[in-house]
Amino acid sequence: MNIQPIHNDADLERAFARMEALWNAEDGSPEADELEVLSILIEHYEDEHYPIGPSDPIEAIKFRMEQQGLTPRDLEAYIGGSGRVSEVLNRKRGLSLAMIRRLHHGLRIPYESLMNETSA
Repeated sequence: MNIQPIHNDADLERAFARMEALWNAEDGSPEADELEVLSILIEHYEDEHYPIGPSDPIEAIKFRMEQQGLTPRDLEAYIGGSGRVSEVLNRKRGLSLAMIRRLHHGLRIPYESLMNETSA
């Protein structure tokens, strides 16, 4: 096992290539151990250099609408009248805690996607 730190994107590509070669390693083997260490190194490098910010609650709602073939009218049960739905989807009104709860329970949108600094 010759594992080296990942300092740049070229190192990252080499780590990915090695990881791919080890992908079907048998559990408990030295190759499986190497795969585990590489995955930790890759995750650390990506978290540091390519962080993913919090999801946008409106985009989460629109994504669920697309997934389930919903229209803005279908959101009225969770958000309120058509005017309020329009305001929320156009970012003119933030989500209230009651709306967040109803969207979570009714449409199964994760709380983490609905609750962040852009929702207030």
